Amino acid sequence: MKDYTELLSRSAQELKPSGIRKFFDMLDSMDDVVALTVGQPDFVTPWHIREAGIDSLEHGKTYYTSNSGLLEMRKEISRYLDRRFRLTYDPEKEIIVTVGGSEAIDIALRAMINPGDEVIIPTPSFVCYEPLTVMAGGVPVILETEEKDAFRLTPEKLKKAITPKTKLLVMPFPNNPTGAVMTEKDLSAIAEILRDTDIFVLSDEIYAEMTYTGARHVSIATLPGMRERTVVVNGFSKAYAMTGWRMGYTAAPAPITKQMLKLHQFAIMCAPTTSQFAAIEALRNGDSDIEAMVGEYNMRRRFLVDGLRKMGIPCFEPEGAFYVFPNIGIFGMSSDAFCEKLLYEGKVAIVPGTAFGSCGEGFARISYAYSMKHIAEALERIRAFLSRL
Repeated sequence: MKDYTELLSRSAQELKPSGIRKFFDMLDSMDDVVALTVGQPDFVTPWHIREAGIDSLEHGKTYYTSNSGLLEMRKEISRYLDRRFRLTYDPEKEIIVTVGGSEAIDIALRAMINPGDEVIIPTPSFVCYEPLTVMAGGVPVILETEEKDAFRLTPEKLKKAITPKTKLLVMPFPNNPTGAVMTEKDLSAIAEILRDTDIFVLSDEIYAEMTYTGARHVSIATLPGMRERTVVVNGFSKAYAMTGWRMGYTAAPAPITKQMLKLHQFAIMCAPTTSQFAAIEALRNGDSDIEAMVGEYNMRRRFLVDGLRKMGIPCFEPEGAFYVFPNIGIFGMSSDAFCEKLLYEGKVAIVPGTAFGSCGEGFARISYAYSMKHIAEALERIRAFLSRL
């Protein structure tokens, strides 16, 4: 048999492994490390949600659901989106329950992209957009956001990035890793550019519930002329601390949903039934859980930003998600070098900004999805590390 590199998919082989995983692998062989790396709530899924999942098992509800998901589930998603974000979708024709937000992003990109189509991806951003675009046959067009713009997508930069081949714009806000948000005014400027084009929008709103400025998240799909071109992606991992349940969904116009559903039904069949029953309970009775967790995240956010600034580390104040993105370029090292040195000498793990795009050089992502005690210990170790540095 020939060498595997000659036989396996060239597209798959050319994909770069996640930069986040590199640091997770390094952690596996180390002891006494305080990690602030994972984008996973440290809260346990609220009991009433777990109980609903358990109840479904005890009553033998272990069958396949429809490809789109339980109709009851889709109706609750529709009510939730309307109640929380003023988004209106038909649960029978415009919503698909997926295996996490990641599958939702994958089927959305594959349903809308033809080979050679350009996809504009603002960075720094979550690691999956570029490789999934490539696997769908698209051409990633990286648009770098800047700290001076609060890491928001500006209309000026978007205009320059659009070409006759542009098919889709990814909107990753609230943003992982920067914590940036787009206000309604910001979104209106973007919508104005897109309105007279045929450019689709993939709006990843997984952190929509996590905003800290007093204003609720606004979806670009609520603006005039945007709903018909937008696929909204959301899920349960962040807002309800349900990462392991693998529950996500798409909300999009029926013609787009019809194509996504075909991809979903052939690759997945349907999302886990037990998780769907748990998610129904979350949607019906989980608003207070969200408020309690977001309140705790906000305290951690302020504590972490204040602690870093007191050490002399410039830190953009995040307005959403649960990450800070401090500027570590002042120490004269690359992001990778600084984070590796901090890991081995300071016994604190954070993620280099370059894991989220080349414009993340000089920055690092620190997650505050950890307890105050954990964050306080990390800050003390960072302080001691910097004094030696």
